[in-house]
Amino acid sequence: MDYLSNGFDASIEDIDVGAIIRNGREILLQAFNWESCKHDWWRNLLNKVPDIARSGFTSAWLPPATHSFSPEGYLPQNLYSLNSSYGSEHLLKDLLQSMKQYKVRAMADIVINHRVGTTIGHGGKYNRYDGIPLSWDEHAVTCCTGGLGNQSTGDNFHGVSNIDHSQHFVRKDIIGWLKWLRNTVGFQDFRFDFARGYSAKYVKEYIEGAKPIFSVGEWWDSCNYSGHGLDYNQDSHRQRIINWINGTGQLSTAFDFTTKGILQEAVKGELSRLRDPKGKPPGLMGWWPSRAVTFLDNHDTGSTQAHWPFPSHHIMEGYAYILTHPGIPSVFYDHFYDLGHSIHDQIVHLMGIRKHQDIHSRSSVRILEAQPNLYAAIIGNKLCMKIGDGSWCPAGREWNLATSGHRYAVWYSA
Repeated sequence: MDYLSNGFDASIEDIDVGAIIRNGREILLQAFNWESCKHDWWRNLLNKVPDIARSGFTSAWLPPATHSFSPEGYLPQNLYSLNSSYGSEHLLKDLLQSMKQYKVRAMADIVINHRVGTTIGHGGKYNRYDGIPLSWDEHAVTCCTGGLGNQSTGDNFHGVSNIDHSQHFVRKDIIGWLKWLRNTVGFQDFRFDFARGYSAKYVKEYIEGAKPIFSVGEWWDSCNYSGHGLDYNQDSHRQRIINWINGTGQLSTAFDFTTKGILQEAVKGELSRLRDPKGKPPGLMGWWPSRAVTFLDNHDTGSTQAHWPFPSHHIMEGYAYILTHPGIPSVFYDHFYDLGHSIHDQIVHLMGIRKHQDIHSRSSVRILEAQPNLYAAIIGNKLCMKIGDGSWCPAGREWNLATSGHRYAVWYSA
């Protein structure tokens, strides 16, 4: 086994896993899309690290870096092999070193709900892992996906053996692997893939064991729809995400799929959706902003998969919303690098205003307007913004225009 040593600090015992969440001044970049595995990705990102750092991103979420049955990385097999479709172990090492030098944390994509077996076992299924590190037998696989383990503690990911996290030997091995990613490889943050697939209490155990600096979970289920499209009230949807966060002992944040679902309908002329019945933002961000990672798209919802895409003509309205509001905003690679210099620079400008005005994950929001064609709010008493094609500007001489673009404007108070 070639354990890569990057010169990263060997001890993480003194890491305070809650410090970054308490500080609340993160801006994340999802640094890949669904096609990245075809494009010598580690080398591509290495060239972009200076721009990523200069733009103000604190952490960059990288695609799954370990060996996978599928090129995108989401059907893992040999978890200790760092040669993937994204590039070699050597190139990954160079990228992580550069990110460390530029003070951008590397976020590992942790795909531990399921694992592709190497050999056929019980029931004629590939549910054994002979010949590779973590050489588990069928007892590591849930009985509902063809193994000899216990029932799953979450939803099944179909078509592949799902890992039984209730087994002590499995959790011990996973914690060992996560510590290796942290201590030896040099990842600092974790993103938990398909978090619906296993109990949140195991995520808590993994965070406590490996001590990532920052964690975020993908707890994604469908928003509430009726015959008229997306329901105005999505409280039950955001409550399900909150339940998952609580299950992690509040150690992890979660992607705010509620805000994404509402915002992408709101910008189509339904901006009144952006105020809930109690006058707050209607997504997870409105209830628990310090644990809400807001975003417009990712490799599943957007990119070439486009399962649930944000409307392309409203991208900057979307970023004008999430980059001025509480929560922890995340920017998608395709929007930042593939839509031209103007969009890139507008996003960077909004990030700079957020930082300059010290808007953070817990900043207050006072919603002033929420009409079909106009949304306006004051955030942290230091910043004012509007989106939509309705004409509006803040009252009071203390407000100065910071930036404006297609259907958005932002002001700051001196």
